[in-house]
Amino acid sequence: MSQTTRSETFSAHAARRSAKTTVLALTAAALAGAFVWAMSPARAEEAKSTAPAAAAAASSSFSDAQKSEIEAIVKGYLLKNPEIFLEIQNALEERMEKIQAEKLKAALAANADVLFRDPNAPVSGNPKGDVTVVEFFDYNCGYCKRGFPDVAKLIEQDPKVRVVFRELPILSKGSEEAARVAIAANMQGKYWEFHSHMIAFRGQANEASAMKIAEKVGLDMERLKKDVKSPAVDAEIKSVRKLAQDLNINGTPHFIVGNRSIPGAPQDLLEQLKSDVADVRKEGCTIC
Repeated sequence: MSQTTRSETFSAHAARRSAKTTVLALTAAALAGAFVWAMSPARAEEAKSTAPAAAAAASSSFSDAQKSEIEAIVKGYLLKNPEIFLEIQNALEERMEKIQAEKLKAALAANADVLFRDPNAPVSGNPKGDVTVVEFFDYNCGYCKRGFPDVAKLIEQDPKVRVVFRELPILSKGSEEAARVAIAANMQGKYWEFHSHMIAFRGQANEASAMKIAEKVGLDMERLKKDVKSPAVDAEIKSVRKLAQDLNINGTPHFIVGNRSIPGAPQDLLEQLKSDVADVRKEGCTIC
């Protein structure tokens, strides 16, 4: 199976830190409740009810002095055995990851057609490839730029892979301007030519820089200027944003391979992509 540890975007890291803080708080509360319940004279009878109810009932039967004594015991136990926090935290994180994985599978299945088989989506690599990789990206995203060489290598090294690009301009107005030019370039059958230059561009991605690149790669500029303002481009931008929302994707880049997800652009992105592609080839994919 592919690796489970993924490098994530800043927002994903922040969310994980918040989740860990919550886990630690819940752990402390749970341990305190357990000690209170264990020392209650009525614990045998209360064991028949739920743990939270038992802890609450037991707590109400103690005097302030008894509560202070119990709190001191709990604190002492935790100070002597701090590793219990890690054990419970790891167990809860593992459970949360499994829950998130199941949610992702359900969301991917519900959106499989527009995700993997949208006829309007730009495609590179083998159009009839046996495994599809989907990338959500923003032209002003530094991580997207960093990850592009690995995406290009995957396409070059695997003649059977199909890569679908989904424009998700979330960082600035210029990001959407560049995305609109990219979609219009796809209408002329020159998406890859434009995309490979635009994603490698080191300046600010916006309409001006995108138009210069479009002209450089030989696009019909008169047609392009009309297409970027067309309802078709509006619809594509709107469709991808809704798709990202449905999949709970709020950062770029984000890769989908079968029912697997790679948020961000880890240092070993190429290896992770290859591993996930190999897994999908081996195990099959009912939704893609």
